[in-house]
Parts: sequence; structure tokens; C-alpha cells
Amino acid sequence: MTKRPTSLRRRVTLVMLAIVAVAVLVTGAITVPLTRTSTVQGEQNRLSAQADLLASLDRLPTKLTAANALINGTRFALIEQPPNGRVIGAASSYLTVEVRAALASRGTYSGTIQGSLGRALVEARVTVAGPWLVTVLPTTEVDNALNQATRRLLLGLLVGLLVAGIAALSLASWLTKPLTETAHAARKLAAGERGVALPPPASAEAAELTAALSSLDRALATSEGRQREFLLSISHEMRTPLAAVRGYAEALSDGMIAETELPQVGQTLVRETERLDAFVRDLLELARLQADDFRIQGVPVDLGALLDDVRTAWSAKAATLQVALTVDGTTPTPVVADPQRLRQVVDGLVENALRATPAGGRVKVTVRPAAHSYVVDVSDTGPGLAPEDLDVAFDRGALHAKYRQTRAVGTGLGLSIAARLVGRMGGTLTASNGRSGAIFTVSLPTG
Repeated sequence: MTKRPTSLRRRVTLVMLAIVAVAVLVTGAITVPLTRTSTVQGEQNRLSAQADLLASLDRLPTKLTAANALINGTRFALIEQPPNGRVIGAASSYLTVEVRAALASRGTYSGTIQGSLGRALVEARVTVAGPWLVTVLPTTEVDNALNQATRRLLLGLLVGLLVAGIAALSLASWLTKPLTETAHAARKLAAGERGVALPPPASAEAAELTAALSSLDRALATSEGRQREFLLSISHEMRTPLAAVRGYAEALSDGMIAETELPQVGQTLVRETERLDAFVRDLLELARLQADDFRIQGVPVDLGALLDDVRTAWSAKAATLQVALTVDGTTPTPVVADPQRLRQVVDGLVENALRATPAGGRVKVTVRPAAHSYVVDVSDTGPGLAPEDLDVAFDRGALHAKYRQTRAVGTGLGLSIAARLVGRMGGTLTASNGRSGAIFTVSLPTG
């Protein structure tokens, strides 16, 4: 069972949320330690400023001498007659030997000490009033401030993540909406609907996709229109010989054909069945050209010998039509082609040229060398092609549908088959107009 692929909208949303989540985690991992460091440093600076202020007073506040003096979480200790005088205050355990030595030498101390109140920030000063002052802020008080700052930070990050999630959903919806609408339009095209309205593009990529789908819509409409016209044309053309065969068959069954007329009727039936057979063969050839089991056998072919056979085969037909048929040129280098299919192509082009050329005209087959190839031109002195015909000359039934009422035409499939065969052999088939009549050019590789 094939697993259904995840929608692009969900993928975009999940990717954006993952990016935002990673950004939030990285931000938190960097910011929380920085916040802690900044908070501790801020509290140390506050404690230092408080100690500096008290040390600058001519007279210390009397409440500092209380056993449990507490100001904004800060506790105090005093040495009344330093360095060995009486110590009073709740922070007396933080008046260590290190602190005493620093006060005696520098008059100030700043650091962190473990004492009776736990680990604490300590600022000590020699005061103007005389006593030594120790200010202590337990790190539990710092942790409280840090926790509040961390909570505010995490709350901000969570709000940012929520906003980013909403933005991701909105952006994913905005990005995928044109694709969803375009896919809906493509399904309509697949169901056979044409002229499907496409959504306005929201980006350059969406515009490119919309343009490509519009081109596909137009191409399908054009192709289906030509196929429809081709089928109608073929149906119309096949009805004529079928009607003739049926009419003569009914006349024969009713005994309305005289015995002396039977040979003529037989010849008519043969001609009409040959026309039907030509239609069927061409249709089958087109089908085989698109089948997987159709193969081209590329071998060296003596083009001069092949064209000599063409001249021999069609000379009698040309003489009957009072058209001069000539073949000019030699090919010392063989071309790479399928001899049977190449003969089929050239025969078809010569047949078309003879059909289009009026009595007294000329059909000429010319062979000439080109870069890494040989070129076979089949030209005639018929009415030629209109400029707009050159682009559709090898489309199925295009020329047949246009000229069937004004000139002799074939089944409408021969040129399409010829172009496909030449393409399969690695060559090209093009149409142009000469000074009089049309020219069909086959180019085939050598070596």
C-alpha cells in the first residue's frame, strides 16, 4: 500500500515551526546564562553601591547595629573598633580573615563567601564614621530575582513561538493556496474540461506554473480540435468508397447489373476497396509509429541505388499522368537508415508530388551532400503550399482538410507518417516552396 505523501502546507508549517523552535531553544540556551550572569552582576553592583553609600556617611544609621537588621534583603555586620573590636549584626559570620585583611590593606572587599546565611554576595568597606561595614546579600535573594527574570524571558519566548506558529500556518496557507487551486484546475483538464480558469499567481514561481498550465490547456485544445477535425475528415472520406461499394453490392444482389457491365463494376469495386485499404494501412502505420514494438533498423544504405529503384517504380505512373519524372545526383557515401522505411518515405513524397502536378509538369528528385548528411529534395511544379501551410504540413490531416475540395489529395496521413519515420531514423523532413510548386526535403546522417 502506497503511503500518501504529506501535504506541502503541513510540511511548510512543520519546517517553519521546527526552525522557530530551534531558534527559541538556542536563544534560551544563550540568554538564560547571560541573564543569570547579568542579574548576579547587577545585584553585586547594587550591593556595592549600597555599601559605598553607607561608608560615606558621617554617622551610620542606628538600625544597622540591630541583630537582625535587613534592608531590601541585605544583612549587615559592623566592627565597632577595628580591627579587633566587637562585631555585631546578623552577617558577622562573613567577616572572615580574608575580608579583614582586605579592609586593613585596601579599605574595601568585594566577593562571594559561604557563611551562616548560605552562599552570599559580600561587599565590605571602611566607613568614614570609623567602623568596618560588611553588607551581605544571600544568593537565595539573587535566585528569586533570577527566577522572575527567567520566567519573564521564557514567557516572552513562548509568546514568540505561538505568534510564529500562527504566522507559519498563515504563510503556509498563502503559499500553498495557488498550488491547490492550480492542482484543482489540472484535474479539470485531466477530466477533459478546456478553457479552465486559473488562479492569479502570487509569486514568480506560481506565475510560471500557471503559464505552463495555460500553455498545456491551449495545446490540448488545439490538439483535440485537430484530432476531431481529422476524425471527421477521415470518416467523411471513408464514407464515399463505402457508399460506392454498398451501392454496387445492393445492385448486384438485386440483379440490376447487366452481365456486360460486371467487369466495369468489378474494377470500380477494386478501386474503392483499394482506397479503403489505403486509409486503413495509413491509420495502422500511425498507430504502429507510437507503439513500443515499432523498431527502426539503422544500416548503411546506398541512396543512389534506392532512388534508381524509385525512378523505375514510378516512371510508368508518371508517364500515364503525362508528368516528367527525373532523379539527379549520386551518393558515394552511404546514409544510415532503414532501407524499407526510407523507400516508403520517398515513395510517399513522389506519389504526393505526382498527384499535385498537372499534366505537362515535372517532378524532380535531387540528391545533394550536406554537412555530415545527404539531402533528398522532392520538388514538383504543382500549386505549391501557402506560407501558413508550412508549419502544419506534417500534422495529421491538416492539408487534407484544407484542400480536399479544391485539389487531388490523399488520405491526409502520408506526410505525418513520413515525418515520424524520418525522425525515427535520425533525420529531418521539412517543407518549403520553390519557384514553382512545393519542395519536400529529407536530410539523413552519413557514416
